[in-house]
Amino acid sequence: MVRSNLASTHFSPTGLIKRIFAVAVAFAVLASLLGVELEAPGRAEDWPQFRGVNASGVSTSASLPIEFSFQSKVKWEATLGDGIGSPIIAAGRVFNTAMTGEQRFSLFAHDAATGKPLWKRDYDTGVLPRITPPNSHASSTPASDGKRVFAYFSTVGMIAVDAATGADLWQAKLPKPAYLMDWGAAASPVVYKDTVLFCQDDDLAPYLVALDAATGAVRWRTTRNEMLAGYSIPVLCESNGRTDVVVAGSGKLKGYDPATGAERWTCNTMLRTIMTSPVVKDGVIYVAVQSYGDATRTLKFALLEWLDTNQDGILARKEVPQEFWEKFDTSDRNKDGYIGTDEIDTAFQHPANQVGGGSIIQAIRGGGSGDVTKTHVMWTLENRSPSNLSSPLVSRDRLLVVKAGGLSSCFEVADGKPLWQLSRIKNLGEYYASPIAADGKIYIAGRNGFIVVLEDGPAMKVLARNDMGNDILATPSIADGRLFIRTRDKVYCVAE
Repeated sequence: MVRSNLASTHFSPTGLIKRIFAVAVAFAVLASLLGVELEAPGRAEDWPQFRGVNASGVSTSASLPIEFSFQSKVKWEATLGDGIGSPIIAAGRVFNTAMTGEQRFSLFAHDAATGKPLWKRDYDTGVLPRITPPNSHASSTPASDGKRVFAYFSTVGMIAVDAATGADLWQAKLPKPAYLMDWGAAASPVVYKDTVLFCQDDDLAPYLVALDAATGAVRWRTTRNEMLAGYSIPVLCESNGRTDVVVAGSGKLKGYDPATGAERWTCNTMLRTIMTSPVVKDGVIYVAVQSYGDATRTLKFALLEWLDTNQDGILARKEVPQEFWEKFDTSDRNKDGYIGTDEIDTAFQHPANQVGGGSIIQAIRGGGSGDVTKTHVMWTLENRSPSNLSSPLVSRDRLLVVKAGGLSSCFEVADGKPLWQLSRIKNLGEYYASPIAADGKIYIAGRNGFIVVLEDGPAMKVLARNDMGNDILATPSIADGRLFIRTRDKVYCVAE
């Protein structure tokens, strides 16, 4: 019988510890000489905001499960309350938000590995604004820099708490958003260096703001008066030796200086309503947008459908929410108290941004200056049916989109060449969550609670269809070989 060297020698715990320590020190010295940065033992992979690092939806995790359910491969689960914000993971902790009472908003922290509750904070929301289902008042995804957690709520503003303890750090009051069609708030913060970036494109007073991460003080604030309501979050684009804050909005994709908020460039190729967020890869910005209607249709039909209570084809001032009366008066050019048939085509829209609907998938080079509409668009695909809700995924030099009905399409990022178009992923229904990728797999969560797993390859291949038992509107998250899945009222940690 062959025995190991350790078993065949006299065992000395003290001597073994000394030898291990000596080897570790030698390795650290060698790594230092070679310029290698050592990762601390047990350091967690972070997914610190909506769709992870820079909203890419891509993780470096390995050994992720293919088949699972709300009863299978669940490492832990926690009941939260109503909400559709995504889980975020930072420094080994999972953070979620939820409505836990009629006027109570809560922020939760759990241990990422075990699900052990770490802390919970409750906030009084006061009187809540109008909202349209299936949106939730707890719709915003928090963000974290590892030390702090930043969470937004429409009537509370931006709050910052200590990530380890949940202790209050600061609260920044922000203007309450207003929506002509009562969609409700759903904007999410992101962290860039020592600032918290937040874009609130509503129908009343849209803006982009940068808050000091340590104090909550406003570093800068830039108005976006040309925009209508939208939910695109800021992304960062590194190109031409600089970093731009990029935000998609009505008719325009814009790049801003992260230090001052000054506009650096605009690409005037977007559509009217923007609910999806761009993805950045290697200095190129990819957008996939569907806005109802065609290129010549303005806001007219949506306004009449939502606000014209007596269905007479015109809008009276009393049919419009009071916070929009000033904008109503501007649109009522003849001052007769109505927005008539000759006024409604341009009502509530900026006169320089009367953009219509349609659908586009587009690649735009970053790093421009001024109007880059004619110089930086690399390719455009029209009428290829992207989603109006689910953001695109760029993984392994391919761009994937999914839309209602369980229809997916995939294109090469270099030139937009289609690999497959409008192929069914075997899960009918609506898609609010955005696809995510890791470990050679793509995870696509449907509102009906099923998560389809695709092979991340040049041909569409369905690997599994997994039932999580309840509605899913939140985009799942990935960290350290685990999937974190937020259903309407719970969060699950799933792993092999």
